Amino acid sequence: MAGRRWRRTDPSLPDDVVRALTSHLGRGRSGVRIAKRSGDTAALAVARRRVDLAKHGLGERGPRWWEAAENERLERAREALTALDELDR
Repeated sequence: MAGRRWRRTDPSLPDDVVRALTSHLGRGRSGVRIAKRSGDTAALAVARRRVDLAKHGLGERGPRWWEAAENERLERAREALTALDELDR
């Protein structure tokens, strides 16, 4: 396969964790759009942080999930989810 390869969500993650992280990812992307339109740089930073944390949790950014043990990958996803939930507080 030629060209750039795109990382995918870690297939070992439980469905409930993937759903929660994907929800945060969607909210973050929406937040980025809204903040860009309004010119709110503080909100843009928070929204981008939400996207980054969600993508790390899903395994789409950061260390290659296929090179780590499954329990480490799940722990990384749960840590990202905890940090994302903290953003809502």
